[in-house]
Amino acid sequence: MRRLLLPLLIASAFNAHAASPADHFDYQHQAEWHAVHDAFQSPIDIHTADAVTVDEDEPDAVQPHYGTLAGMVVDTGHALQVNVPGGDAKIRGRRFMLRQFHFHAHSEHTIDGKSFPAEVHLVHVAKDGRMAVIGVMLEEGAANPALGAVLKAARKGEAHEVPAVAPADLLPKSDAYYHYLGSLTTPPLTENVEWYVLKQPITASRAQLDALRGFYADNFRTPQPLDGRFVTQFDPAPLKK
Repeated sequence: MRRLLLPLLIASAFNAHAASPADHFDYQHQAEWHAVHDAFQSPIDIHTADAVTVDEDEPDAVQPHYGTLAGMVVDTGHALQVNVPGGDAKIRGRRFMLRQFHFHAHSEHTIDGKSFPAEVHLVHVAKDGRMAVIGVMLEEGAANPALGAVLKAARKGEAHEVPAVAPADLLPKSDAYYHYLGSLTTPPLTENVEWYVLKQPITASRAQLDALRGFYADNFRTPQPLDGRFVTQFDPAPLKK
């Protein structure tokens, strides 16, 4: 079985990614952001023609077990973020705990140069400190119940409970993905993050996308150089929720 060998990520990287309102950075001056290492930065523009097809991989490579959770939606000063107390996913045979998910508008990753109205990042961490982020694109269409629950509870500059949210509603039916090794997309831009960018977008209504942009528009980092990295792609069975 072909497997990618990925280095360890120190546990503190997760804490850095779980931004708080006290953290400060400016998307308008992101050219001034500096990483300790800058060869494996995210997001990237995924060139589909160059993605290496993985012929053999774990069956059902992304298996979420989220359920319906009570969470806390926080306006971090940069994004709407939902911290959750439970839920996990088996990703390529390894167990990761879901810690939080947050939204960017428009998307941070691009596909063959195309951006989407929004992107959600579901941030997971394993016991050994490895981090895996599932990225899902949002396009205009039917309303999304999970995003609806988040927007209903969200308040500018505040933190409020989301009584019931189902993170699986932020996932498409297929877990076909692009995979690469990258970084956090916000300072401190820590590297060695496993990225799984799902190929199939989900939908959100125009009103939901407008409401999301009402909190934060243009809270995205521009694509970073690939710098010799390769992107793999895999088309497994339909996603199991």
